[in-house]
Amino acid sequence: MSPTSPSSITGKTALVTGGGSGIGFGAATRMVEDGAHVTICGRNEERLIAAVETLTPLVGPGGSIRHIAADITVDEQIAAAVAFAAEPTGGLAILFANAGGSMHMGPFADADADALRATVDVNLVGTMLSIKCAVPAMRANGGGSIIGMSSGAGAFPHRFLWAYGASKAGIDMLCKSAADELGVDGIRVNSVQPGIVDDELMEFITAGGALLDNYIANMPIARVGTVEDIAEAVRFLAGPESSWITGVNLPIDGGHHLRAGANYELLFG
Repeated sequence: MSPTSPSSITGKTALVTGGGSGIGFGAATRMVEDGAHVTICGRNEERLIAAVETLTPLVGPGGSIRHIAADITVDEQIAAAVAFAAEPTGGLAILFANAGGSMHMGPFADADADALRATVDVNLVGTMLSIKCAVPAMRANGGGSIIGMSSGAGAFPHRFLWAYGASKAGIDMLCKSAADELGVDGIRVNSVQPGIVDDELMEFITAGGALLDNYIANMPIARVGTVEDIAEAVRFLAGPESSWITGVNLPIDGGHHLRAGANYELLFG
């Protein structure tokens, strides 16, 4: 089989956290179409069940789609999700540590400590635990690929979005450090840094308004991204097509990183 074959992850096991919607669902779709054994996890089991129902007809030859409810900030739960995802082959080949969120937005002087801690917990700590728990299963697989979900906000300042940005910057460094340590095990670790994407989480921005205008004005390729834009990059980093790439923080943002970050103060009118 050619290493650039679209089915080059056929039969491989994959875990996608936050896989019930948005970019996670898009990445899971891309992988199941290529015949991977994909497990999606998240906290909302009803959403996961609905996602599996949607994905089942799309599963390519050699693959499967399953779900498990798990909170990535709870060590035992993400460990159980990794073990479940590894069942089809006895090891884990792909982890897309996608789950995250933002519980804080606003100026430094008004910062709420609990909201800040919650944002760091779900993004940075949750990603760390996901990687930690995946390592033994990837060693059992003989190696694998881990993709962390960062953000353009983690690479350059977005006004009033600093808590989210700082936690995402932590993910980028976490992935670089893991790539350096785990390369000897044949485990590659990279992160993606999406810009503004038209999905459920960002529709309050992509529907239009001053903040969307601010985004577009600072993007050389002046359009909102799609879930598919990110899913294609994740699929590339997950498979053997990228076998000599590790420790990379990849912007997928229409060139937004070349200019100024978005000004979330515009939401406060």
